[in-house]
Amino acid sequence: MRFKSLCTIIFAIAPAALAQSVAGLWQATLTTKDAEVPFRLGLSGTGANVQGWFFNGDQKVRSTSGQFENGKLVLNFDYYASRLEATLKDGVLEGQYGRYSAASPSITRGNSFRATVYSPTPKATATDVPKIGGVWEIPLTQSRKRGESSWRFIVHQSGPEVSAAILRIDGDTGALTGAYQDGKFVLSHFSGGRPARLEVTPASDGTLDLVLRDGHGEVASGNRLKAIRPAEARAQNLPVPSDPTLHTGVKDPNERFHFSFPDLDGKTVSDSDARFQGKVVLVNVTGSWCPNCHDESPYLEEIYRKYHKAGLEIVALNFEEEEQLKDPARLRAFLRQYGIEYTVLLGGTPAEVNAKLPQAVNLNSWPTTFFLDRNGLVRKVHVGFAAPASGELNTLLKEEFTSEIDGLLAQKTASVVAQNQRAAR
Repeated sequence: MRFKSLCTIIFAIAPAALAQSVAGLWQATLTTKDAEVPFRLGLSGTGANVQGWFFNGDQKVRSTSGQFENGKLVLNFDYYASRLEATLKDGVLEGQYGRYSAASPSITRGNSFRATVYSPTPKATATDVPKIGGVWEIPLTQSRKRGESSWRFIVHQSGPEVSAAILRIDGDTGALTGAYQDGKFVLSHFSGGRPARLEVTPASDGTLDLVLRDGHGEVASGNRLKAIRPAEARAQNLPVPSDPTLHTGVKDPNERFHFSFPDLDGKTVSDSDARFQGKVVLVNVTGSWCPNCHDESPYLEEIYRKYHKAGLEIVALNFEEEEQLKDPARLRAFLRQYGIEYTVLLGGTPAEVNAKLPQAVNLNSWPTTFFLDRNGLVRKVHVGFAAPASGELNTLLKEEFTSEIDGLLAQKTASVVAQNQRAAR
């Protein structure tokens, strides 16, 4: 009898316990002003120790804290100053995701969120699926705010499954993932920022019809684009995508590049400081609000640790919103998240970037990196960051960065050259 009573109690408690667990993989949807964006959400832990993560391709974008209590889920992504709040009812999580701050802990500018337990759906067989893998170009019929006339579209395909990215001058869309269904590929991306939904329909002439809804007004809802193979684009004399090394420059390459801004403790740091003299310096114009800057910063930290002892310094000039300049909580979380050890300064608001850096020409993309030689002269400027979602273009970018740094580190300063010349006389 005792055994039977104990079993009765255990089985009575088990459903309640299971009902209070959200651990596992969920299929979620974020509803923006432009579209419903499907994405996957992972959850682990219980009670006050829940962690969640979005996916950017194979990368997991993890929450900084979270909890699930009394049927309510809260996940904080401090390095995005964003939060997910949802209530579990009848196996469905419903709520919103959006911005928050210590001054206003409730979500502002949020988007509706809904999720159910993930269940794989049958996909089309490989024989039914058009082949669209490779690199494409997207000629732009409208003028863009950065003066671009063409983008790249990078597609990785495995049967009906596709991972892709649109690469603009400032960086890519993140990994757009999805599959072939009902005559088109339906792809989407959401990893804490830049939500996007892309529909790709192969056309009879070998091109691709694209409908991109990214929620930011970059491409208006329902506005159609066309992707074409690069060889065909050249045959039609269509414009090539902008070169990220030619987009931004400086007024006088023979003038030392100057900066002078406070660090997060309020101490002014300038290019004239002793720590930068005779060093190769990367001046990175960035912001913790910028998804492409989130992509780039871990790589900058990687090369900083590799080259710092050889004479490399990196200075991040962060241009943030007014409230972040008053209390840079998101930026501090950003630095913790990516383990940033190089110099970080507060430059001002994004609207002030050209006034604060008057030597730059056509500085309008985030991020932008100025490569300074040991004499403080700008030898190269690279705009944007092609992240891993851009495939081989990410590899090429890294090769270009390291090649440029190696070359600059190998050069001597003007003062050392002058001393050697005098000694040789």
